[in-house]
Amino acid sequence: MPHENASDIALAPSPPSPKFDRPLDPASGRNHYHDGTKDWSKWASGDKGRRHRVIPEDAKENDDSPAVPLPPKKRRASLVGAAVDTARVKPVEPAKPVEVKCMARTRIPTPHGPAFLHLYHNSRDTKEHLAIVIDSAQYSEPSETGVSAPPIRSHSLDAVWDEDETEMDRITRGAYVGRLSATNQNVSTPAIAPHPPAPTSDGVPSPLIRIHSECFTGETVGSMRCDCGEQLDEAIRLISQPIPVTSLSTLPGAPSTIPGRGAVIYLRQEGRGIGLLSKIRAYNLQDLGHDTVTANLMLGHGADERGYEIAAAILRDLALDDGVRLLTNNPDKVEALQKEGMTIVERVPMVPRSWQARNPNLQLAGSAATEVWQDKDGVERVAGATLIGGNSVHGEDLDKYLRTKVLRMGHMLPLWMESPEQ
Repeated sequence: MPHENASDIALAPSPPSPKFDRPLDPASGRNHYHDGTKDWSKWASGDKGRRHRVIPEDAKENDDSPAVPLPPKKRRASLVGAAVDTARVKPVEPAKPVEVKCMARTRIPTPHGPAFLHLYHNSRDTKEHLAIVIDSAQYSEPSETGVSAPPIRSHSLDAVWDEDETEMDRITRGAYVGRLSATNQNVSTPAIAPHPPAPTSDGVPSPLIRIHSECFTGETVGSMRCDCGEQLDEAIRLISQPIPVTSLSTLPGAPSTIPGRGAVIYLRQEGRGIGLLSKIRAYNLQDLGHDTVTANLMLGHGADERGYEIAAAILRDLALDDGVRLLTNNPDKVEALQKEGMTIVERVPMVPRSWQARNPNLQLAGSAATEVWQDKDGVERVAGATLIGGNSVHGEDLDKYLRTKVLRMGHMLPLWMESPEQ
């Protein structure tokens, strides 16, 4: 299959009117340049729109191809010898730490087992980010065998919100223990201070965590331009898998496994942070021959504009910030979470299911979903948490998308696309 190459199209068509887009700034955001390109566009002085000259990936510094001249720069007034009113200069204040609050929690049954959905508000934006917590310890007391893991609970949810709050107020927002029912209504103990990460028994692995960004097209519509829907389902399924333990307990009957535990932090960062509108426009540019990175840059966005400060704050609220296994292929995600103080003890790769099916050597242990059902047309489907379900995403569009992730964004995956021999 041919590589995506920006040189296939010398001149890209004019994008939508500038009034809908921010000024083009190829250096903004968190761009990734693995091909040595320095600039993505030029514009002619006096043009009403913006014409983009895409520089081929194999272009050289002494390329003699004509370049469109830049508009003249405005000269700034010299400040030499001028008096500066320091009283009017406002100091730059450091960004305040992100604060999060779990507004509600509820049990949700999934094809992979029960989970608890947490909805968060935060001090950084107005979006409602989520945490999907897989944790059987929410239902029962620690194991009597001594091999157990602490429950994953939200400090902000269990805290005292109001001195006049009732037990029903707490239960309604999800501050209860065990399984809620008409006969079981055990209110949780109010948290006075943030709880530190609870120690686990010897031999119990760290929880498995996935930081996942919202993708309407892949998760809800079932688009196969990306593998986001597949990744969300696979993350929930992998976290739900039983965990082998090597307990040092000498108690008789100590189990060899415990139920899976961890969380998917679901961030409302559609299209790598550029939003659904720009993402749809970027799809049209991709149909013209550009890859996902170039399409974002042509629209005036960074290649990846996502941030992970809110995710780290949510993990701290759940006491999951000290020693986790992170389910990702993205090195930027690992680095960003470490900068936020997260301790990552292991990176667990996510190999696309279509790659696994074509090359058994790439399969991960326990990564294939097994529950099969038939739809109304008699077609076999594998149960899953998104429209894709437990099935795999495949096709030419997906292969281009994955290739760009590896070659231009540095994702840590073996670039294997064509045949099992490669």
